[in-house]
Amino acid sequence: MKESDLYLPLKRLLESQHYEVKGEVQDCDVLAVRGKEAPVVVELKVSLNLDVILQAVERLSLTPKVYIGIPGECGVFKRRRKHTMKLLRMLGLGLVVIHSNDDGSAKVLLDPGEYTPRKSKHHQERLLGEFSRRVGDPNLGGTEKRLGIMTAYRQRALEIARFLQKWGPTKASRIAQALREPKARDFLYRDVYGWFDRASLGVYDLSPRGGREIALWKGKDKWRGELRPPLLSGNSLGITTTYK
Repeated sequence: MKESDLYLPLKRLLESQHYEVKGEVQDCDVLAVRGKEAPVVVELKVSLNLDVILQAVERLSLTPKVYIGIPGECGVFKRRRKHTMKLLRMLGLGLVVIHSNDDGSAKVLLDPGEYTPRKSKHHQERLLGEFSRRVGDPNLGGTEKRLGIMTAYRQRALEIARFLQKWGPTKASRIAQALREPKARDFLYRDVYGWFDRASLGVYDLSPRGGREIALWKGKDKWRGELRPPLLSGNSLGITTTYK
């Protein structure tokens, strides 16, 4: 397919709306004029890529009515439709999907216009909450997330896991007290990473998987302090190899 294959279906669509249409006017692939209205510019590409987006943004200096025209079978658009539409909307660009088959149809999916992003207070609070809870700066920016990154949640889970590795089976309430972690019971019960086993009612131990995996995070986190239970008056926690 060539970009020129997209021209005639697009021209028919514009002419049906009473535009006069001409191709290759100076640097514009398609220029459409209707009376004294702002002209319409359409940039045609067989694939949606950065080049055509940059071209379309450049055309905004000529008119606010700038569209990108792509074939209906454009793979990139099919895979990333939602994100593509959002990006074009943010840039103030329109989008036309064109079918160059027998029916030769063209359909406007997005008209250009001013874009005001919706603010999400909830998402902002989650973002800043993660920032404030995370200890230190344990991740390199740009690290592949599929390999796992150090989050505030993982830091807290690791602290519990290393405590169990050192002290053995322990009551959840004792772990919460020793580590000053009020949600220790939730971490142990939910066991997001598969690091904990329930040894008995209310008592948890490190799982074999936990023993293997916490070693992988050694040196990749920054801890709040030494992994040791605080000494209360008279050593009232009664720490032995196992909490009762």
